[in-house]
Amino acid sequence: MPALGLFGGSFDPLHLGHLLVAQAALEELVLDRLVFLPAAQSPFKPGTTPALAAARLRMLRQSLAGQVRMSVDDLEIRRGGVSFTVETCREFSRRLPGWRLLWLIGADHVPTLPLWRDAEQLARIVEFIIIPRPGEPQATLPPPYRLHPLRGWPLKVSSSEIRDRVKAGLPIHHLVPAVVAEVIECENLYRPILRR
Repeated sequence: MPALGLFGGSFDPLHLGHLLVAQAALEELVLDRLVFLPAAQSPFKPGTTPALAAARLRMLRQSLAGQVRMSVDDLEIRRGGVSFTVETCREFSRRLPGWRLLWLIGADHVPTLPLWRDAEQLARIVEFIIIPRPGEPQATLPPPYRLHPLRGWPLKVSSSEIRDRVKAGLPIHHLVPAVVAEVIECENLYRPILRR
C-alpha cells in the first residue's frame, strides 16, 4: 500500500528543521511521497496573522524545487479560514483511496489530539508521525491513535525564533534554506514597520 506523509503548519517561515523532519519521515517510514500543507490560519495561533500566503508558498516551492518525493499543496490556503486537520485528511482520503496517510505532528501537540475537531474520525483516517522535541519525553496516546515516533534529526529551531532574529537584525542563513532567506529579505518579511 503506498504511503503519503502530510506535513501541515504555518511554515512562517520554512526552516531547516522542517526539511530535516520531512526527510527523516520519508526514510524512516518508507513514505512514497510527502506533501507540505501551509495553513491559511492555524487553529493553534488564533490571535496571529501569518505572512502572506503567496510569500509562504514561494518559500516552500523554491526550497523544494527539484525534490522528487516532496511537494507543496495549497489546499488549506485555497479553502481559507481556520485550517482544521480533519478536513484536509478527509480530502486526501477522497483523492487517494487505498493510500496509507500519515500526519506529522510535534510531540508537544500529541496530548491535545483528543480535543481536535472530529478527533476520533481523524484517528481512523490517519496515523501520526511524532516529531520529537529535544529534551521532552516521548508522547503516547491510547488507541484508536496510531503513533510512530520519529528518531531522526530533532533540531531545536522554530519559526518564531527565526522571525525574532529577523526583527532583531540577526543572521538566519544557517537556519533556513538560502531561497527562504532571499524571500524574507526581498519582501521585507518579519521586520518592524517603521513609522514616520
